[in-house]
Amino acid sequence: MPAKKQDTIDQLYSLIANEEDARVCKDIPEEACREVPRNFFLILASNVLTKLGDLLISPKTVLAWLMSAVGAPALVAWLVPIRESGSMVPQLVIAAWVRRKAVRKWFWTLGSFGQAVSVAAMAASVWFLEGYAAGGGIVAALIAFSLARGFCSVSMKDVQGKCIPKTRRGRLSGLAATIGGTATVIMTALLFWDRGDPTLAFYTALLLLAAVLWVIAGFLFANVEEYAGETGGGGNALTEAIHSLSLVRDDAPFRHFVITRALLLGSALASPYFVVLAQKESDIGWMLGVFILASSLASSLSASFWGWAADTSSRRVMIRGAAMASFVCLAVGITALIVGEDIGSVWFYPVAFFVLSIAHAGVRLGRKTYLVDMAGGNKRTDYTAVSNTVIGALLLVTGGLTAVISVFSEVAVILVLGLMGLAGMFSAIRLKEVTED
Repeated sequence: MPAKKQDTIDQLYSLIANEEDARVCKDIPEEACREVPRNFFLILASNVLTKLGDLLISPKTVLAWLMSAVGAPALVAWLVPIRESGSMVPQLVIAAWVRRKAVRKWFWTLGSFGQAVSVAAMAASVWFLEGYAAGGGIVAALIAFSLARGFCSVSMKDVQGKCIPKTRRGRLSGLAATIGGTATVIMTALLFWDRGDPTLAFYTALLLLAAVLWVIAGFLFANVEEYAGETGGGGNALTEAIHSLSLVRDDAPFRHFVITRALLLGSALASPYFVVLAQKESDIGWMLGVFILASSLASSLSASFWGWAADTSSRRVMIRGAAMASFVCLAVGITALIVGEDIGSVWFYPVAFFVLSIAHAGVRLGRKTYLVDMAGGNKRTDYTAVSNTVIGALLLVTGGLTAVISVFSEVAVILVLGLMGLAGMFSAIRLKEVTED
């Protein structure tokens, strides 16, 4: 790389690191230190593009609306559980494969390409099929998308842990979410400005745009300079996966983290029910844009704050995010019980969704940073895989229970998830601090 370009990258990184010695190296190999600024921006750019893609195909907003548009509304209930658990449950086996490789960035690159192909398949389903055939095609593509995402999830934390110093990982995630959220705000305004009900051609173009973003992200991530790390041998992947589950039994701090994370699922599961209640009150096309905008603004306005805060204490970020999430869920649930689901204001649920999205950003970023900081080497890969696999299974169970409750009342679901978040907050208070100042 030309010296002038390298100097510019170093200066930008120095501004973000906010210290005289921007190349401080904590918990990464010494030889990786000189590559930190370049790797920081490559990982940042890749994350920004995938976060933008995530917002453009969000199961909580876009895909849920799209299912109704193609004539398959009954399949909406499957979107969030498949999207989340589909990438988590197989991760024990995936991690066993990843652990055998000293350089693991290629798993993320291939996972990104796999997500691009899956999103393109969703676009094809929308354009060429209709009714439940189109809906089934979207669900099948979402399953493939989630599996590809599993490779990205396992490898990202490990690559980031080897390439980015401790106390800089939170702000990397925060900046990615802020820039991605800001870009989505701009894109949403351009796409939905002065537009009536979106057409199938509009949805198809939206999905294809997201697919292109994942392709570009994969090529960028392939250029990360990752040094070889530990490998875990060549045992059978499934056998090693089952053996890794013993971490939940034997590692008390990790078990406590998994329990806390499970209780904090409410911040993610509650969001679609806010959308459902809003659709009941005002079923108009531009409301989709309002919810995408609310989600984007929440990311762009809060993520950097959460990221910087997580570098000081990721535990406290989880506590604050959980407190906000439980408060807004309980407030919405109690208000709907007293006044009725028809609040009388078209903005009530989007505003509540916005606050909940800010809270969820804190919960998500806090627990991700906490997990990366609490372990090193192969333990980081194992922690990520075991945690995601257990949470993925619990997500299916929790999603099933909330689906049953929602048959009787969406408001009851929101209240239950609010109480669950409150329990998660108290559990997070008891976690051990792992971030080094």
